[in-house]
Amino acid sequence: MTDRKRILTGDRPTGRLHLGHYVGSLRNRVRLQDEYECFFIIADLHMLTTKPGPEHIAEIADNARGLALDYLSVGINPGKCTIFLQSAIHEVYELSLFLGNLVTVPRLARLPSIKDMARAALMDEDTIPFGLLGYPVLQAADILLPRAHLVPVGKDNQAHVEITRELARRFNGLYGEVFPIPDDLVEGGTLVGTDGQAKMSKSLGNAIFLSDSAAVVRKKVFSMYTDPNRIHADVPGTVEGNPVFAYLDMFDPDKAEVADLKERYRQGKVGDVEVKERLAVVLNQFLDPVRERMAYYQSQSGLVDEIIYAGTLHMREVAAETLREVKKAMGLTSAFNRIARKAEDRRKKEAATAAKSQAGAPAPAGKASH
Repeated sequence: MTDRKRILTGDRPTGRLHLGHYVGSLRNRVRLQDEYECFFIIADLHMLTTKPGPEHIAEIADNARGLALDYLSVGINPGKCTIFLQSAIHEVYELSLFLGNLVTVPRLARLPSIKDMARAALMDEDTIPFGLLGYPVLQAADILLPRAHLVPVGKDNQAHVEITRELARRFNGLYGEVFPIPDDLVEGGTLVGTDGQAKMSKSLGNAIFLSDSAAVVRKKVFSMYTDPNRIHADVPGTVEGNPVFAYLDMFDPDKAEVADLKERYRQGKVGDVEVKERLAVVLNQFLDPVRERMAYYQSQSGLVDEIIYAGTLHMREVAAETLREVKKAMGLTSAFNRIARKAEDRRKKEAATAAKSQAGAPAPAGKASH
């Protein structure tokens, strides 16, 4: 392991990333890659807990490329971090099995996030699969395989990291110190969607994607919810709860101009068109370098695949080392070694007996013996 502490975080490959992902996690990852050894997981096994159909599995490769492309486009540097595909790390299956024996079903069932995920997938208590109930155990295996020290998460996933801490302590207490106890880092905020009703989400159709063109961004901005009570531009408007101003607060570097716009909007001295025009310009200026990096990686045929492939091979090495330590601590390695030694002893004795019998056998008829 390196001297730097490690981070594990990532996303499920269910589609492209949007500005909400940037505000909630991606900008933080760009900063953290200079401070930590970062592992960014493309969590396709987690996707299978709610989308196990073959049509979803068939989309994994393309979605993984898109996810990695979005990472690279916001400034995540493949020379500073490891981007890998979860399902290609066989050790995660094994460690998840070991950890599953260290937590009870009632403990997992108490997690509100499991019920939230089930509702989002249109499941009820009778149709929740074992894999969804064990989601936090699989997540713990993801975190503990690289022996991560820090896990950036949203508030809704803090309870999952607590499960990981419990499992790490339980394992270390039973078998010896193998895992560091990871801390969680609650990531910054959420971004309301363009509808102004809920946080930005792919499934709700209220997202501005990192991959959107300038024209698409402008169209989405001009369709944004503002103040439903404001019929004319000269009517005083409400800034609070207005997503246009929430986005300006987040992305406009000229805070003085934003403050002036807010004041004039409240006084009915500026209309929605002018405010949205400014936001469209601000967002496109923010996304221009993202688009530039995206165009570069898209122009290099196979480069994104190579980055995922190389990262996955590196993670396999890290995972194999951790699992060797896990099995050694548990005594599983010595158990098999004892059996192997007995088996090898028997094989050697049988081979010696056969050789001795062969040496004492009479020569075939018609041949002189020496």
